[in-house]
Amino acid sequence: MILPIGPIHPGLKEPVRLKLETQGEKVISAEIDFGYVHRGIERVMTGKTWQKGIYLSERVCGICSYIHTQTFAETFEKIAGERVPLRAQYLRSLTNELDRIQSHFIANSTYFKAIEHETLFMYMLHLREPIMDAIELLTGNRVNMGWNVVGGVRMDAEEKHLNSIYQIIKNLEEEYDKYVEMFEEGPLLALRSKDVGKMSKKDAIKGRAVGPIGRGSGLKHDVREEHHTYKDEFDWKVIWRKEGDNYARTMNRFDEITESIKIIKQVIENIPPGDVRKKITIPAGYADWRNEAPRGEVAYMAETNGNLIQNISIRTPSIMNIDVCGKYMLQDVATVADAVATYASVDPCVACTERVIILNEKGEKKEFDGLHTVKYLQ
Repeated sequence: MILPIGPIHPGLKEPVRLKLETQGEKVISAEIDFGYVHRGIERVMTGKTWQKGIYLSERVCGICSYIHTQTFAETFEKIAGERVPLRAQYLRSLTNELDRIQSHFIANSTYFKAIEHETLFMYMLHLREPIMDAIELLTGNRVNMGWNVVGGVRMDAEEKHLNSIYQIIKNLEEEYDKYVEMFEEGPLLALRSKDVGKMSKKDAIKGRAVGPIGRGSGLKHDVREEHHTYKDEFDWKVIWRKEGDNYARTMNRFDEITESIKIIKQVIENIPPGDVRKKITIPAGYADWRNEAPRGEVAYMAETNGNLIQNISIRTPSIMNIDVCGKYMLQDVATVADAVATYASVDPCVACTERVIILNEKGEKKEFDGLHTVKYLQ
């Protein structure tokens, strides 16, 4: 029997359709259909200046909007062969880690909602709210922050605001562990999470899983290891687990929050004085840049004539993570309820994933392989 779930369903935070092949209650296999919130955002960026492009990039994702503007800016800074002032690098890292914390809280809250644990669902949202306040203190906005520009950040942070953010982080640190223990040591939660939705390390590599999803299956890669600011300025470690199930993915996000707290404290304690922005002249050229978004690796590939964006391609982490969920995690799941919970454990962002389809004048689809290679599909 084929059991459709979605595209509109109370267990799904965005429109997508799960097609589950079942035998009784057991899920044998699954397909995941997209296309319900498609936006051609890359096509809209083409022909625009970077000032308009960076504004649009922040609208790719509503939950982790910040990292898109940083990646966009760093792509164009690479074209110019420039790095932003060190204080700006610190402020970008601070905002990035605050955004990672709030995103992980909402991801785990969604998972707890899927396994019908209303108490932890509400606790996660309770912990997230002060972090959103900290983001607003720093940037002036809670979601679409408008914080990054090519050459640095829009404005400096006042000392009193940094002190307030530090206190928010200390308060979180003091009460955080008890909520993690509720999940980590709760026998009922373990029954709903351990050995459910398993994906092996081999399958994670084959499916190119990224972020906490790949690291929950034994992959030890985090793009922040390659970023000059994180590599040169901060003491932190990559979080990973080997179980590969819903429990591992949820705990991986919890443990990454602890590392983000550690990084934020280092930023505020050691932030150097100086400028937060410098003027950069962008020449004609091409560059690509990757960053670690809350859900994993996000990549921007852009080509400009020095004034306007000629081509741009964005690869978000959810496109790989949703794919491995359908191919590997949802195979032989014991119940339909566990299948919905497994999908939620991947922290899918459908809006990130659905952006562009390329057609020729006859309406034929094109296969888009990089910026310069386009071939028609028959």
